[in-house]
Amino acid sequence: MLPMAAQARLTIEVTGGVEAAQPIAIVPFGVSDGLIPKEDVAGVIAADLTRSGKFRPMPTRDMLAMPSTPAEVDLRDWSLLNMNNLVIGRVEQEGEGYRVSYVLYDVFRGNQIGSASLSTTAGGLRLTAHRIADQIYEKLTGAPGVAATRIAYITSNGRGENQTVTLRVADADGYNPQTIVSSNDPLMSPAWSPDGRRLAYVSFENRRAAIYVQDLASGRRDLVASFPGINGSPAFSPDGQRLAMTLSKDGNANIYTLDLISRELTQLTDHFAIDTEPAWSPDGSQILFTSDRGGSPQIYRMAASGGAAERISAEGDYNARASYAPDGKSITMVSRVNGQFRIAVLDLQRGYTRVLSNGSLDESPSFAPNGSMVIYATIAGGRGVLAAAAVEGGGNQRLSQDAGEVREPAWSPMMK
Repeated sequence: MLPMAAQARLTIEVTGGVEAAQPIAIVPFGVSDGLIPKEDVAGVIAADLTRSGKFRPMPTRDMLAMPSTPAEVDLRDWSLLNMNNLVIGRVEQEGEGYRVSYVLYDVFRGNQIGSASLSTTAGGLRLTAHRIADQIYEKLTGAPGVAATRIAYITSNGRGENQTVTLRVADADGYNPQTIVSSNDPLMSPAWSPDGRRLAYVSFENRRAAIYVQDLASGRRDLVASFPGINGSPAFSPDGQRLAMTLSKDGNANIYTLDLISRELTQLTDHFAIDTEPAWSPDGSQILFTSDRGGSPQIYRMAASGGAAERISAEGDYNARASYAPDGKSITMVSRVNGQFRIAVLDLQRGYTRVLSNGSLDESPSFAPNGSMVIYATIAGGRGVLAAAAVEGGGNQRLSQDAGEVREPAWSPMMK
């Protein structure tokens, strides 16, 4: 393992949106006399809402007024500009930190529909802006926002003996990247615990695959699986007490679960085919996995205790790397379409598959914790980058670094 290094931030490019995106004005927040906050709170909120694809913030240069208190608001100004909603706010000194307040208006109804006042430190100002964006998103859409969530991903620079591979965690907008592990050997398959405090991953240090669970706050990591052969594809159960994984310690690759307290190992599949890539249902009752037992990789489902498995992917000759949407009604997966590997979503109730991506080698899909988007790895400009596609209309994004490859994203759960 290598020491922590300076981080390159993920750069996010919004590559698409929808015509129905709601117009909203987010006025630059006022500040108390002499205060110069390190973050543009209104700018962060506007960028968060833009990335969701659901909103189209007004450029500051087009605003007719710059109110920061309710007494300064004349909703007729914003009605003339055809804004659906208006957000104003202030950042004020509070001890050694700040108090950030905002008000959300429905312009056409002419009333206030939301407000809050949040205390924060100087270093927490950006996170506070994300939380305000999520409150606004939820008030206007009815669904929780994901601006205050995080993304885990793998980066690599160099080749051969000069290669450096890192597991990193960044805010959902690419800011505040932190290295969790750095190595000259491969790292892969990051998976979040349901409380967002731990990551499981596969490391090939010492030239053999092993599964670790690492606490993000303390940096402590525990070796949980280092059997002969394959140790791969870790996935936390919804209660955080077990890991599903792929092991080949007895010959064939099969699905197992490991109790993280007792370290009791339970074998769930026993087949001559390759069974891999387990993923839990949101209620913990079922596990998806990829198997070639039918002749080609397809998605199967079984009870979390094991037993008979049923194939649930019906279209195409290759479907793999599946995971459930947060509501359990659909799954995302990698599907081969006309020889190209694309990200698809399968509606489990209607049996309908819809392709979300248009690359040739798209992989490692992961649902946002509100189910609105899927983040995945793809190739752009000849190198690995991340992309996010809206599930039901909205903005698409591309996330890349100035140098090196980025792959295997995993979207965190909602952060407490």
